[in-house]
Amino acid sequence: MFSCVRWFQPFLALLSSTLLTWGYNCPSSCLCPDHHTVDCTGQGLTRLPDSIPLDVRRLLLSNNWIPWIPSDFLVLYSDLVYLDLRNNSLTRLEPGTLTTSSRLVYLDLGSNNLTEIPSGTFGESRSLIKLRLGNNPYLNMVSKDAFAGLTSLRELELERNALSGLDVEVLSQLPSLRVIRLEGNPWLCNCNFAKLFLWLLENRHKLPTGLDGMECSLPGDGRQVSLSVLSEDSFRECRGLLTLTDYLIVIFSGICISVAAIIASFFLASTIHCFQRLKSKRTDEEEAED
Repeated sequence: MFSCVRWFQPFLALLSSTLLTWGYNCPSSCLCPDHHTVDCTGQGLTRLPDSIPLDVRRLLLSNNWIPWIPSDFLVLYSDLVYLDLRNNSLTRLEPGTLTTSSRLVYLDLGSNNLTEIPSGTFGESRSLIKLRLGNNPYLNMVSKDAFAGLTSLRELELERNALSGLDVEVLSQLPSLRVIRLEGNPWLCNCNFAKLFLWLLENRHKLPTGLDGMECSLPGDGRQVSLSVLSEDSFRECRGLLTLTDYLIVIFSGICISVAAIIASFFLASTIHCFQRLKSKRTDEEEAED
């Protein structure tokens, strides 16, 4: 019997050590079903939990009341692959918060109170494959370079937000994009929407609900129409319109031309004046010789 106990001692010691390690590293009020997973779902948290293991790979924080993430939060968690912050109280993302998440593959920020996605938010998250930003009822602004650098992103969810428009360059910077959700936004079918509509026509296979699942309001009467009943000709009146950038270019060019014309006129007048003075001087010299 003692020989059996002696044989099991190393195994029991290893098991006890492992269990103690897990129990010590697991934050209070959270569960750690395995060595690389921390599950704090629905625990009423008002801030990020303490004592998160540095080698965590899956961090589940959904259904809490977390209002913000420190900008240096991911610096220590270089192995993090899966981050779920769905259904919290996030209103904004600190600049640089996600720039160090080089291994992050899945990020869920849906069902929060985000108002905008500024440029450089995701920095060097080149491994990110799925990004969920849907169901943020106050999200009405996505900067043109918000997703710059996400070269591996395949799925992007922006459904049921407050977007009335979206710069098409936001989507053109995602070479690996396979699925995008944009339904449920208050799209406005004006000339600013024209380029996005053309992109949607060419990439309708990436829309899970197709164009039938998207609507926009007409500028005149606000009537909602399905994008499936629209065509490229629906925006033909926008083809000859200049954008604000075009107007600024025209104005700047006009100013430059005007300044150049003034300078040229000044030099021409100076040259003519000098020529007349030289001619007058020669005439006076000839008269003096006579």
